[in-house]
Amino acid sequence: MLKVNEYFEGKVKSIAVDNSKGKATSGVIDAGEFEFGTSTIEYMTVTYGEMLVLLPGSAEWKLFAQNETFKVDKDSSFKVKVSEPVSYLCRYE
Repeated sequence: MLKVNEYFEGKVKSIAVDNSKGKATSGVIDAGEFEFGTSTIEYMTVTYGEMLVLLPGSAEWKLFAQNETFKVDKDSSFKVKVSEPVSYLCRYE
């Protein structure tokens, strides 16, 4: 069944799916800067728009555009900055 998630006073929203292929969320992020924590390995793909990402252990922000993917290890955190709404797909391992 689908599960709707909302974070940061509604500025980040996602719909989660859990099936035989695994767990994933599809969502949108409004303009702003946000920090996310992970409990699993996450593969995040930008599906529309672009976002700046500060990955764990990095001192530099990196731009990820449509169809680009980044990986975040479990039990860590990462930051994103978006200047206008962006959508994403996140797959969990």
